[in-house]
Amino acid sequence: MGVVHTLHFVFGIFGNATALFLFLAPIITFKRIIQKRSTEQFSGLPYVMTLLNCLLSAWYGLPFVSPNNLLVSTINGTGAVIESIYVLIFIAFAPKKEKKKISALLLLVLAIFAAVALVSMLALHGKNRKLFSGIAATIFSIIMYGSPLSIIRLVIKTKSVEFMPFFLSLFVFLCGASWFAFGLLGKDPFVAIPNGFGFGLGTVQLILYAIYCDKKGLTKKSTSDMSLEKQSSNNNKSKLEQV
Repeated sequence: MGVVHTLHFVFGIFGNATALFLFLAPIITFKRIIQKRSTEQFSGLPYVMTLLNCLLSAWYGLPFVSPNNLLVSTINGTGAVIESIYVLIFIAFAPKKEKKKISALLLLVLAIFAAVALVSMLALHGKNRKLFSGIAATIFSIIMYGSPLSIIRLVIKTKSVEFMPFFLSLFVFLCGASWFAFGLLGKDPFVAIPNGFGFGLGTVQLILYAIYCDKKGLTKKSTSDMSLEKQSSNNNKSKLEQV
């Protein structure tokens, strides 16, 4: 029994470390967004859904909701702060249509979290509070892990991983694996189920990266070739007109 508790704690610490790297991985992406003053084809959805997941998971891990899950609460509280910064930066540099969409989603996220927190505190107690908060956290954890599916479709369509950052995919894999093991050892389905899904999705992203990483610059190169071809055509047309 002591070995299981030790492993449970170790995977919790490792889960905290990988989750922190997962939260910090998009810094490269947001540095690019700030430098270009544009969100380009990056999606803001994963950051909004990660924020909601962090808020609900941090709530679920609090001692008066779910005992023995403080490690879940501390890292997700940190993640909520980091993701809030990302979302605000994305809104600042997104096109008008995308800005409205992400802003509306942010308000929805805050409303959902407030509703879950209020209902669990005011209407539920003991196991019912844990059950309600756990189900809410599980549902939105799965949605968070599933939010990069739009990027996966883009990768397959363009055969380019330019808009699927490698480190983000790597830490989705590591974070999902760590918390999946933590949930299994702690016999907590509300931690194990969504992170098992994240582990699987992270695996898919890494496989796609391995397949298409050599074609990262293909889209740019094709665009560049088309521009040169067009320029050459225009030059030839100009010479003919002069003759």
